[in-house]
Amino acid sequence: MTDIEQDETRHAFSVTSGRTRGYHRAAVDTFLAAARESFENDVDELSATDVRVASFPLVKGGYSIDEVDAALGRIEDAFAARERERVVREAGAEVWVGEARSEAQIILDHLARGRRHKFARTGFLSFGYRVDEVDHVAARIARYLRDGDALSVEQLRSAAFRMQRRGYREEQVDALLDATIDVILAVR
Repeated sequence: MTDIEQDETRHAFSVTSGRTRGYHRAAVDTFLAAARESFENDVDELSATDVRVASFPLVKGGYSIDEVDAALGRIEDAFAARERERVVREAGAEVWVGEARSEAQIILDHLARGRRHKFARTGFLSFGYRVDEVDHVAARIARYLRDGDALSVEQLRSAAFRMQRRGYREEQVDALLDATIDVILAVR
């Protein structure tokens, strides 16, 4: 076995090669160690939201983005389940369901805005998310919350939008996607 092959077998994830960039290995390893410590010791240092918004520098020779993102999704699910169990145990299922319903209604109210007007737009010379693509995903979210149509956390986590001038503001769209993920995780 070569030194490179031995080095790669020590890693939790595949390592990129050539020009392909991946997540900075030390940053990922540090975050995952902190997540493991927090979860195993039942300490509230990290939450499901913290896991969802974790980001890492992109570097040559980094960890495979897809593999790390998949692992982070599983970790987020575990933290969300623990948070749900804690609230149900301490406050009761009615409180948990009530909070999820309230959040779902806020999302539905926001999505009731007219087509092409669901979010604030960027300036004339700025780029934002493509309006038609975001509106399509927003319609799927509304159908999920209102009618019970199928929609998974993984679909929302992997939602990607092309950019356009005068597009929707990224931070608003991302916040709504995060809130929807919270609702889905709450009712799993």
